[in-house]
Amino acid sequence: MSPITGATTLNKDRLTVLSSHLAPHPSATMASEKEAALAAVPSPTTIFDKIINKEIPAKVVFEDDQVLAFRDIQPQAPTHILIIPKNKDGLTGLAAAEEKHCEILGRLLYTAKLIAKQEGLNDGFRIVINDGPSGCQSVYHIHVHLLGGRQMNWPPG
Repeated sequence: MSPITGATTLNKDRLTVLSSHLAPHPSATMASEKEAALAAVPSPTTIFDKIINKEIPAKVVFEDDQVLAFRDIQPQAPTHILIIPKNKDGLTGLAAAEEKHCEILGRLLYTAKLIAKQEGLNDGFRIVINDGPSGCQSVYHIHVHLLGGRQMNWPPG
């Protein structure tokens, strides 16, 4: 197999797995999330960059000059919102954080609190940051999941 054919096959397999994230599917399972995470690789441009640039539509619930928040297309709770920085500044995941990222990390968490209040999650909510393949990260642009509207279970996963 030539390197080009191998790369094409890998990209096609990755595209198939990632495309499962673009449309809700009622029978989606945790296995597909794991498959997407295992297939994901860091890239200079992510689906979140395309959402920030308005190339892909999203149901935006909050936006300011630093942060964009929108509803997840495969919600894992009645309220499931993704909160992302508009400028990731190399922050592909939490493991990539440096001291220079403290301000944006704090901004993401503070924004989660504001949105939780906006969404009426007065009884509580959960914040999740997936990191790396074993952490089930499928998009390498730091993001916070805000989950609420139901009783959460422990342990989470």
